[in-house]
Amino acid sequence: MYLFFLLMVLLLNGGCKRDSLPVVEVVTEAGSFVLEIDTVRAPLTAGNFLWHVQEGTFEQGVFYRTVRPDNQPGNKITIEVVQGGLFADSLIARYPVILHETTASTGIRHLDGVVSMARNEPGTASTEFFICIGDQPELDYGGKRNPDGQGFAAFGRVIRGMETILKIQQMPDSGQYLNNPPGIISVRRLN
Repeated sequence: MYLFFLLMVLLLNGGCKRDSLPVVEVVTEAGSFVLEIDTVRAPLTAGNFLWHVQEGTFEQGVFYRTVRPDNQPGNKITIEVVQGGLFADSLIARYPVILHETTASTGIRHLDGVVSMARNEPGTASTEFFICIGDQPELDYGGKRNPDGQGFAAFGRVIRGMETILKIQQMPDSGQYLNNPPGIISVRRLN
């Protein structure tokens, strides 16, 4: 299955140029937003995301986590993101993990509206992703948010609908997990 997955990544990335990057619309119960997926600078991570879009993986997902300055007690390095994906470990485990493309190799920094893969250790990302609210340099390679210093794999950016992300960020939570997480209704490629 993993070889098939890698083949799909290469096929989905084939022929993309910087001026024609894939665009994906995400519709949630809280509103919609549009992402530009950088298959040029982050081909593996972007290909993984597009494969999941094509397979309909995210249509069983939710936006379940919000990280704000007021809900990170005890963290010396604070960030602001909203996180979505499949949430349930049993669902996430059905999909292969991908190699870690650092921001040092891609040049895609964690700026406002950037979308990136959530992970535990490097090379464990698969379906969970987050969107930055404001610039988050501590999530880049060499940043201090994760003790391993490898940062997170950024692969695109919000180009429309950031107000939906901000709305999700402000929803009531308990320990960063949303009390009523908005479901993902559809995720589709627009080009």
